[in-house]
Amino acid sequence: MQLVVRAFPILPEKLEHTREIAKEIATHRARGAAEFYRQFTVAQETWHLQETPHGWWVIAVTQLGEKPVEEAAGEYAELATGFGRWLKDRAAEITGIDLDVAPLGPPTECILDSSTFCRG
Repeated sequence: MQLVVRAFPILPEKLEHTREIAKEIATHRARGAAEFYRQFTVAQETWHLQETPHGWWVIAVTQLGEKPVEEAAGEYAELATGFGRWLKDRAAEITGIDLDVAPLGPPTECILDSSTFCRG
């Protein structure tokens, strides 16, 4: 499995809206979210809030199945309808980031992976 980690700054005054979106996905939009995740071979996705000296951030951690990350990101960027469009619009509302342009969010760099030195 592939792990995709994305960190998004939350715009001022959008923290509670971020919580509401997460709750809506888990309840009222759960069916659409489940179909969306199956389409992209997502085994699991978690969102984490983190308060920093520079404001709140939401960190999304996604475990992808067999679909390559770059392929999934390209397909996601092209979505213009359904749950994917709704999700991208909500992300833009709370972060200001256009996921049509940057489907993986702000670029990240993995600087430590314990699987390279921890076995067993």
